[in-house]
Amino acid sequence: MDKHPMTKEGAEALQAELNKLKKEDRPRITEAIADAREHGDLKENAEYHAAREQQGLVEARIKHIEGTLSLAQVIDVTKLNPRGKVVFGATVTVLNIDTDEEVTYKIVGNDEAHVADNKISVNSPIARALIGKESGDEVVVQAPKGNIDYEIIDVQYI
Repeated sequence: MDKHPMTKEGAEALQAELNKLKKEDRPRITEAIADAREHGDLKENAEYHAAREQQGLVEARIKHIEGTLSLAQVIDVTKLNPRGKVVFGATVTVLNIDTDEEVTYKIVGNDEAHVADNKISVNSPIARALIGKESGDEVVVQAPKGNIDYEIIDVQYI
């Protein structure tokens, strides 16, 4: 199976979620199921069914996170020497040449991408256009509504 790039921060966040699920949520749900069983008839016991459904969701999330982490190629951008070029994990500030709007993106793995936090997937059109470029370069991003011209203002490795 192919490894998928992931930032060090992304891997740490997933590991923290996994630890919480295993050490806090799983035992709490197991206890809720045991308590609900003590209430008798399981066919009509809403607490039991709700706890079992929650258990299924938690177990599925644990399995998903473990699978994601097992396929992750964790990249710590602070340990790279990209010589000013945009690479996976870089934080890039760009200027939209047409609108004069500045925006900063962090280029992350697919599982970490969250546009509201300005974390964009390495496979997104803008990230693909930026990779390998450096501060001062102009790039054209092919977007669904037409091409967008950007100038790279700053590249950071944080």
